[in-house]
Amino acid sequence: MVAESSAAAPVRLDVVEPARLDVAEQARLDFVLRLRQRWGDTLYPALVASARTADPEVAGRPVDEVAPVVHAQPQYPWFAWGERGVQKMMWRAITDVVRRQRLALPEPDDAPGSLELDPDLVPPAYYTEYDIHIQPGGLWDNEEAALVYEMGAKIVMMGGNDDYLFHDLLTRTATPAREPRRIVDLGCGFGKSTRPFARVYPQAEVIGVDLAAPVLRLAHAQAAAHGLPIRFVQADAAATPFQDGSVDLVTATMLIHEIPPADLAEVFSEIARILAPGGSVRILDFQPTGDGPRDLAMREHGARNNEPFMPMLFDTDIVGMCRERGLEARWVAFDERGEGRLDGLAWPERKEWHFPWAVLEAETVA
Repeated sequence: MVAESSAAAPVRLDVVEPARLDVAEQARLDFVLRLRQRWGDTLYPALVASARTADPEVAGRPVDEVAPVVHAQPQYPWFAWGERGVQKMMWRAITDVVRRQRLALPEPDDAPGSLELDPDLVPPAYYTEYDIHIQPGGLWDNEEAALVYEMGAKIVMMGGNDDYLFHDLLTRTATPAREPRRIVDLGCGFGKSTRPFARVYPQAEVIGVDLAAPVLRLAHAQAAAHGLPIRFVQADAAATPFQDGSVDLVTATMLIHEIPPADLAEVFSEIARILAPGGSVRILDFQPTGDGPRDLAMREHGARNNEPFMPMLFDTDIVGMCRERGLEARWVAFDERGEGRLDGLAWPERKEWHFPWAVLEAETVA
């Protein structure tokens, strides 16, 4: 920790070490993190236990029958407020850190990779018409948003992904055995999901794609700081600049639940177009678990966290969408705590609130 600086020049964010925090900033962020953790590991189990007392069969009921039971429990207003309220507290605290320290995006020299921005790109309306994750202004229109988003990504995962370990876990446990020559990571954000592929497949060309220029600039700087030759490209996942059949592995993490079904169909058409014969798809996202209260919490998470297309994903036949485009697909469960990819679509029993991670695995049909 360091005391507040009085220097006039902007502080350049150290892209390897965490941002510098004074005592008050550290305490404020710790409070938000601990509050979020208790929301997940204490309040959520209490809510579920209360619902099961009211209806012992609630776990096996469909979501529309679960909702009245869960909503009637005394813990529910606190749970619902906590999800949205703590998220807002988090963004305010982080924004204050970025502004107080006058952090700015780094400008790496002699970076081993490349950054290709498109000043004429017009993001689709679904991407700009709401503040995703309740982050004020979204993460696409200014460089401050990229810095705030990166810092918030750690707290959003309740501190359990400080080193982006589950991104490494996806790469190590869920990627195909075949060595890819070219990998495209769609919706790469600030590159946390892209860098593991560059480490695991150093001979491959690794490309990160995103709509937002600010996060791509940060991704490029982060990759440069780690000595990784990643190519970052600003483009729509539904209209990439890559040639037909030129990509061996297409991946994405926490992307497809942010896209409405009609646009998602276009994304999968694009994936099928750029995949080489024998190519693979590995997408880490979320799927219903079959546990009523947990699935209700995920559907309502979409509304409370400004992710309106999440419930639509759960109602969309993604496997069928892939099949229509010549991709043989399946969902498998994923345990972010260490095991990673699981066989089949069954999750370990857990009391705390957690994302129901799942991997969409798909290959081109010969």
